[in-house]
Amino acid sequence: MKNNFIAKLQSILPQHALSRLAGQLANARTPWLKNFLIQQFIRKYQIDMRLALQEDPNMYATFNDFFIRQFKVELRPIDTGEDIIASPADGAIAQIGSIKQGELLQAKGFHFTLQSLFANHPIADCFDEGEYATIYLAPYNYHRVHMPLTGKLTQSIYVPGKLFSVNRATSQAIPNLYGRNERFITIFDTLVGPMAVILVGAMIVGSIQMVWMNEPVRASQAYTETYSQTISLMKGEELGHFHLGSTVILLFPRNTIAWQPKWQAQDFIEYGQALACILKK
Repeated sequence: MKNNFIAKLQSILPQHALSRLAGQLANARTPWLKNFLIQQFIRKYQIDMRLALQEDPNMYATFNDFFIRQFKVELRPIDTGEDIIASPADGAIAQIGSIKQGELLQAKGFHFTLQSLFANHPIADCFDEGEYATIYLAPYNYHRVHMPLTGKLTQSIYVPGKLFSVNRATSQAIPNLYGRNERFITIFDTLVGPMAVILVGAMIVGSIQMVWMNEPVRASQAYTETYSQTISLMKGEELGHFHLGSTVILLFPRNTIAWQPKWQAQDFIEYGQALACILKK
């Protein structure tokens, strides 16, 4: 009942206007304002600044700069095994498993389809009967997203949409959540073939930005871009970042990888940890 109320409330809220307002506040450079926002956030979420490369919260130019703070490299070692696929982010594993007849599990009682996730783009067929993992980044998590596997960027697909929250409560109340929210889909050519890393927008998420872009992703219509210029990223390299909490979805083709059996839905994982292994052919 509570989840349904939250879902209905989000449906009538001006999601994009609220997100733009939050983005303006988060980019404010007035010292007292940005310091107040940062200190309140640290207090509310019990942020351990000893993990951050810049430990002094007053040294960040804006709340956004603080929010996408870098961690000390030694605290997040990347599993370097050649057959290992690393977690792309810190967060809770919302779901993990196999794609069955083109459907992925969102939450108990809710599924969504590859076709809705990809907005009917034909590249979706590459992942039918493949493997997927959904990682939810809460507001207090580290918000940079890293490469799970070395790859060459071949294509990106931007899909505009809603900005529903993507937390556990909302995922249990809103059907086809990831097929309705704004998302940026990246396709990489890797050792296992195509790999999709999808960054899903959400309520109050100010922006999604990829490392090869000078500005955050902004568009009013869907678009697809194919890359002729080589953009290659090594496993563990930064791929992009979120402003405020959201979700990363990983997709792999059929019979190419196996998830590490220790990981279950709702487990917390850190970026760089071994998430899956490549199947030997």
